[in-house]
Amino acid sequence: MKKRALLSGALAVPAAAGIWGAVIEPHLFAIRRHTLPILPAGAESIRILHVADLHLAPWQKHRASWVTALTRLEPDLVVNTGDNLSADIVPEVLDVYSGLLNIPGVFVLGSNDFFSPQLKNPAKYLRSPSQVKHRVSPDLDVKALVRGFEGETANGGQGWHFLDNTEAALTIKGTRIHFSGLGDAHIDRDRIRWSGGEPGEGDLEHPQFDPSAGLKVGVTHAPYSRTLEAFASAGAHLIMAGHTHGGQIRVPFWGAPVTNCDLDRTRARGVFPYRQSLVTISAGLGFSPYSPVRFACRPEVSVLELVARA
Repeated sequence: MKKRALLSGALAVPAAAGIWGAVIEPHLFAIRRHTLPILPAGAESIRILHVADLHLAPWQKHRASWVTALTRLEPDLVVNTGDNLSADIVPEVLDVYSGLLNIPGVFVLGSNDFFSPQLKNPAKYLRSPSQVKHRVSPDLDVKALVRGFEGETANGGQGWHFLDNTEAALTIKGTRIHFSGLGDAHIDRDRIRWSGGEPGEGDLEHPQFDPSAGLKVGVTHAPYSRTLEAFASAGAHLIMAGHTHGGQIRVPFWGAPVTNCDLDRTRARGVFPYRQSLVTISAGLGFSPYSPVRFACRPEVSVLELVARA
């Protein structure tokens, strides 16, 4: 009898964890807040909303509604680090972001803005980063996504600046911010100049920043060490990325087993120093429809309160 009770208890724990990770936690959206003292002395504070890895599918109405309501946070700037799609539903994604597109912003693309997710063995993530294989031409309407993000909105917003392998500058609350972006290193779109009119064509062979800018921000999707090194070497104050999903399934009191790139697992999410730069990685909002689980890693957006250096 005692053995039977122990066996039942042993089986109940993983079953409960599985139900939690598949049914409950994916809907427990969180706002992760960080205060970063990186603005010039005397500068007015700036609030950045960092949105990553939406991975929206047609049936995910709760996630869509939660993101639509993020305008209540009243950000001064929106940074979107890519992987917005899990299906070819660009109009629905643009509708989700419609309010945020009225706010100044920048964006880069992730692999799942070009290519739809494919069924994979989740155990492979433990051995090496996933790869998009045998696909050259995008099967998602990435050009429509870029046009929608860049376009003027019905409420007079000017859209967001596309940063894949290029740069942009914005003045927010008196501080001139210079952005430099790199395409998704996960599919090698950070390495070469793109041609032929495909999204990601830019004029940068490597990141560069205006030395006179009050804040220098590097933006990319996947935080591979080569991209962090490139931004840090160019003098970025802040580097922003997503892609890792924070590990997606974390072990309590131990952390993420993987980052799906060459970044150490202890840096799967949050803020950490890299040389003279600060890096912030969002655990993001979604997941592939073929691995619809989060455990000890709530879906999130990040709010960065940038304040003046002491």
